Amino acid sequence: MRIAIVGTRGIPNYYGGFEQCAEYLALGLVKKGFEVIVYNSHHHPYQEKEWNGVKLVHCYDPEDKIGTAGQFIYDLNCILDVRKRDCDIILQLGYTSSSVWGWMLPKKAVVTTNMDGLEWKRTKYSEKVKKFLRYAESLGVKYSDHLISDSIGIQDYLKDKYQKDSTFIAYGATVFESPDISVLSGYGLMPYGYHMLIARLEPENSIEVILDGVALANPDVPFLVVGKHETSYGNYLKEKFAAYSQIQFIGGIYNIDILNSLRYYSKIYFHGHTVGGTNPSLLEAMASSSLICANDNPFNKYILEKDALYFQDAEDVRKHLLTVDYDRDLYQLMIANNLDKITKIYDWEIIVGQYEQHFIAVKGLIKR
Repeated sequence: MRIAIVGTRGIPNYYGGFEQCAEYLALGLVKKGFEVIVYNSHHHPYQEKEWNGVKLVHCYDPEDKIGTAGQFIYDLNCILDVRKRDCDIILQLGYTSSSVWGWMLPKKAVVTTNMDGLEWKRTKYSEKVKKFLRYAESLGVKYSDHLISDSIGIQDYLKDKYQKDSTFIAYGATVFESPDISVLSGYGLMPYGYHMLIARLEPENSIEVILDGVALANPDVPFLVVGKHETSYGNYLKEKFAAYSQIQFIGGIYNIDILNSLRYYSKIYFHGHTVGGTNPSLLEAMASSSLICANDNPFNKYILEKDALYFQDAEDVRKHLLTVDYDRDLYQLMIANNLDKITKIYDWEIIVGQYEQHFIAVKGLIKR
């Protein structure tokens, strides 16, 4: 089968979650004998037409010139190109800026869409934008032959909202087996002598709640905040917590090995995400042997089950910071159980295999 993957800035991954997903999927599917085309932004750092057996098509992307509107133009250009490619299956990763063009997708191909999280729930968006995102979500459902949910919560939502079945395929991760302790010296850290979080600094990621808890506990070890903070909300947080020297805003880190080493040697890793399905950074924390303290919501609990600490408010965060003994057998068992989940449920080889089976199953829907 010839499969096109659209909806990302391209591979190899220089950007984030869906780009990482596209990279692992494309490589895995090529190894299994599929012909795979991935669409890349024209200003992607990698400019060749092929990468490890994956065909790359670069399309004009004016996002750097005109902002968010450029994403819609880029997605349109990708769809106009894929109409010429005679593909069996088009895999769309997300729908935000592509579903308005869904009516233009080629009729002969089966279109299957990973519906991502509930984007319209993000607090950073205005009511007008949230209304559009709900509309875009409905178009994503309308113009897809099949839907993929990366969490049971999303699967239930699509069934309740649209009466549509979807295939559950989670996001993936790979067990991190080579921590580099020398990474710590660059940040003045000692092994298991700091706490941390990694996230976009946005309200729905519970950053303020977590840092309120840090302020209440006032621990004598560093608390790292990893994420781009040169934003209005980031500036607000930096100003609010300026008096707490242990709270260190260290900016975004995009080297996955450095991130995983920091996660590996942290005492408690906080995961505050409240929106979305299977969050990539949560799986990466599990795969990096982190002791996780997560926001108490169904998306996180489905993945972590009993193998995490949970918080609902700043007081919960404070208690965990003051009472957790990292070496306690219970916490080491949590870490071991989460590693076992990565190996048996979320390993990328397993996820690629599930996509393969999905494509084989929907091949019968091809309209030729």
